[in-house]
Amino acid sequence: MPSRSDNTGLPATLKRSPAKAQRTYAKTLASAERSYGPGERARRTAISSLKHSFEKVGDHWEPKAHKGPSDPQAAASGEVARRGTQPSYGGVDMLGQSRQALYERACALGIRGRSSMNKAELAQAIARKQ
Repeated sequence: MPSRSDNTGLPATLKRSPAKAQRTYAKTLASAERSYGPGERARRTAISSLKHSFEKVGDHWEPKAHKGPSDPQAAASGEVARRGTQPSYGGVDMLGQSRQALYERACALGIRGRSSMNKAELAQAIARKQ
């Protein structure tokens, strides 16, 4: 686990994020590595944990207004979660925001065709643009 003073082991988006986000990721990653060993599964577990309290905005993570899953994949559990068949939106809090809030973010990012998009499509377009 990276020490609190050394964040070199963190993904670039987390290096630009609040210390709380960095600690959440680092602690979850350490625990997941003890359970699953180092690798992709441990990193995915740490990011999933991070997405319950933080949302990816541009090139960093910001605290969410309300804790909880950000997309259908994060809300899934058991076999459904392991299969990974539910949609995920790259850290965009699709479940915790209104369509209007997502539309305003899409507008600020200059996403074309946003007026005809539904909530899920807006979240997906925002995730691609970030």
